[in-house]
Amino acid sequence: MERGPAVGAGRGAGAQIWALLGCLVRVLLWVASALLYFGSEQAARLLGSPCLRRLYHAWLAAVVIFGPLLQFHVNPRTIFASHGNFFNIKFVNSAWGWTCTFLGGFVLLVVFLATRRVAVTARHLSRLVVGAAVWRGAGRAFLLIEDLTGSCFEPLPQGLLLRELPDRRSCLAAGHQWRGYTVSSHTFLLTFCCLLMAEEAAVFAKYLAHGLPAGAPLRLVFLLNVLLLGLWNFLLLCTVIYFHQYTHKVVGAAVGTFAWYLTYGSWYHQPWSPGIPGHGLFPHPHSSHKHN
Repeated sequence: MERGPAVGAGRGAGAQIWALLGCLVRVLLWVASALLYFGSEQAARLLGSPCLRRLYHAWLAAVVIFGPLLQFHVNPRTIFASHGNFFNIKFVNSAWGWTCTFLGGFVLLVVFLATRRVAVTARHLSRLVVGAAVWRGAGRAFLLIEDLTGSCFEPLPQGLLLRELPDRRSCLAAGHQWRGYTVSSHTFLLTFCCLLMAEEAAVFAKYLAHGLPAGAPLRLVFLLNVLLLGLWNFLLLCTVIYFHQYTHKVVGAAVGTFAWYLTYGSWYHQPWSPGIPGHGLFPHPHSSHKHN
């Protein structure tokens, strides 16, 4: 007969605990939402600055040109010095797939929310198709350069013995090594992805300035792209420090920059192109003055 008050007190304590947990969850969600909005606003302002974008190009050039000098000041046994490290296998080797996935979602949301038009959305997404074609074409061109400049060598305990085999396929089939001028495809791809993502993400500042719908999902996708862009910068620095020969890295980065210039810096400004990021998304102010 005396257990009634104890049971009631236990239920009351449990209710208080659940109420406290609910309050804590609401506070955490509010903090996360505030950080999401603040972080996306600041990142959009940073990436949307034309001056900072020009400095970003200078930063990438400095990383590729002077970054290899850091190899004399870093630990050569670090995890990033291994070709088989996690980031190299899971991210660098699939950099274009990651970029297409994250950036494709961002472009899709921004363009469709701004225009509600499928045709315009498809046109802007076609820039990623062009980027994929550039990546595939550059990869084939790099292999062709290696084939045209290479020779076949047989590895021996005393060193390498030159073999008179005509092409890479017959050389590798014989168990030998084909060595030619190898343009760094990783440096090319990371440089191209960095420039492409910076160009595409810069439109978010103007998107926010026009007061277009910018809920938590869009802001989260934008910040994920910013984080991926930061990762590409870090992995590009690791690549130029630990891997490939100097000229191979510089040529790869130069080709990546030239590919960006041909597309975003030149062709996309033409009316018969996929258009530059943000083209046709925002209303242009019209002058109300009439001239006689």
